[in-house]
Amino acid sequence: MKKREREPVIPRTVLETTRHAIMTLLVEGPISAKEISAAVGLPEKEVSGHLEHIRRSLHATSAVLEVEPAECRMCGFVFVKRERMTSPGKCPVCHHEAICDPLFSIRGLQELQVD
Repeated sequence: MKKREREPVIPRTVLETTRHAIMTLLVEGPISAKEISAAVGLPEKEVSGHLEHIRRSLHATSAVLEVEPAECRMCGFVFVKRERMTSPGKCPVCHHEAICDPLFSIRGLQELQVD
């Protein structure tokens, strides 16, 4: 998996909510929960709850939260059926803990409006 260069983090305004900041990152392209955590300033464990809420809220719109599944770096097993937003602990096939994190993005949401 190639790592791409991220632009410098711009501090959130006081009026912007945490979920709005996360959605802005998701619209820009695929991003892992660890990268979201660092950009927004939240613990990684809290990011999964926000992602689940965003997925439910997007259900009413034409936009979709896309998840590129996690993958084992040792044997190549892909966690296609995994519904949870968190990264798996270890591979069920080879039992290694070298797992590529799932990547999240939003497809179909043109732009976010800040009021």
